[in-house]
Amino acid sequence: MGKITAVSPLAPAAFPDLPVIDGVTFAAAQAGVKYQGRVDVMLARLAPGTAMAGVFTRSATRSAPVLDCQSKIALDGQEGAAILVNSGNSNAFTGRNGVESVRAITAAVAAQTGLPQTRIFTSSTGVIGEPLPHDRITAKIAELDAAQSPAVIADAARAIMTTDTFPKGATATLVVNGKPVKIAGIAKGSGMIAPDMATMLVYIFTDAKVERALLQSMLSELTDVTFNCITVDSDTSTSDTLLLAATGASGVEITAPTGPFRDALHSVMLDLSHQVVRDGEGASKFITIEVTGAATDADAKVHAMAIANSPLIKTAIAGEDPNWGRVVMAIGKSGAAADRDRLSIWFGDHLVADKGWRNPAYKEDDSATYMKGEYLTIKVDLGLAEGASTVWTCDLTHGYIAINADYRS
Repeated sequence: MGKITAVSPLAPAAFPDLPVIDGVTFAAAQAGVKYQGRVDVMLARLAPGTAMAGVFTRSATRSAPVLDCQSKIALDGQEGAAILVNSGNSNAFTGRNGVESVRAITAAVAAQTGLPQTRIFTSSTGVIGEPLPHDRITAKIAELDAAQSPAVIADAARAIMTTDTFPKGATATLVVNGKPVKIAGIAKGSGMIAPDMATMLVYIFTDAKVERALLQSMLSELTDVTFNCITVDSDTSTSDTLLLAATGASGVEITAPTGPFRDALHSVMLDLSHQVVRDGEGASKFITIEVTGAATDADAKVHAMAIANSPLIKTAIAGEDPNWGRVVMAIGKSGAAADRDRLSIWFGDHLVADKGWRNPAYKEDDSATYMKGEYLTIKVDLGLAEGASTVWTCDLTHGYIAINADYRS
C-alpha cells in the first residue's frame, strides 16, 4: 500500500512515553485484514462510568463505522465502553455489506465483553470500496480481550497506521485541587487530509470526570482550532473519527468550560494534529500559514486554507522557491474579501510585499535561504479589519505521487 521507504524527516525523535490512564486498557493483534506481519487491529476497553464524546467527518460518502458511531455517541451509558479499530480497509462505500460488518464486529465485542452494542464504537481505515473481511477481526476479539493492559497504548497507535511512517501520540498532565489529571491521545493520518472534521482517526483518553455534554462541547470547539486547521492535500476522508473518553477514575471532576483542563486538552489535540501534518505523505517541510487583518475570522481561515491547499504554492515550497506571487494568486481566488492594495506578505521575518507592492528592500536571496528550512511560516495581512486564523500544512513532493499512484496495490 504505497511506496513508503523511510520515516518522515519531520517525525519526532521517538514515540512519547504516554502515561497509564486509569480506567482504560488496550491490546493489539495481527488480523491480516490487508497487511501481513504487522498489528492491524486494536481494542480499547473503558471502565464503567466513562463519558464519550466524538467528532466525525461530514463527508456525504462517510463510512458505515462513522455512521454507527454517530448514532451512538450521544447516548448515555454507565456500563463502560469499548473501541475497536482496524487498518487496511476503511469499510467505506461498501453498502449493506458495510453495515453488516459493523454489526458483526460490535456484536462479537459485546458478546466477549458483556457490554451492550450501543457502547461499542468501531473505526476502519484504509482502502475504500472493498468489502471488509470482518471475520478476520472477529476471530481476534477473544485474544484482544485477554491481552488487555493499561500500558500498551503504543501498540494501539501502531495498529491504526496505514501510510503513516510513524505512530503518533501526545500527552499532558495537570494538577486540579492538588490531584493529578492525565490526558493521553493517539492518532493516525498521513494522506487524504483536509478539514471537515480533519482527515484522520484520533483517540484521546483522560482520567478526569467530565459530564458528557461538557466533554462534547470542549471537543467540538477545540477541533475547530486544531484538526480543522490542518491540510495535507485538500481531500476529506470518508472515515474521519475523533473519540474522546473521560473515565473519571482520578475522581477529579471538571465542571468549567474553560481553564487548565481545557488548555491541556487543547495542547494534546494541537500536538497530534501537527504530527499528522509532519507525516504528510512525502512531506519534507512543515508550514504555518498565519492570516491577519481579514474582514472576519472566517474570512481569514478561507484565505489561509486557499494558500495551504494551493498545489502551486506547495510545490514551490518543495522546490525551496520563495514565489510569493503564488500567495497573491491564492488570496485572489479564495472568494473571501481582499483588497489588492492593502495586502502584505512575509516569508518568515522577510517582508516580501508591502501594502500592494513588492517591498523595495526585498532581497530574494534572503528568502531563498529561509526556504531551505524544514519549518516555515508564511504570514499574510489583509489590512481590512481584525480577522485572524492560523492553519498548518506541508509541501507537495514527488513522494506524495509515489505513495498514492499505487495505493491499492
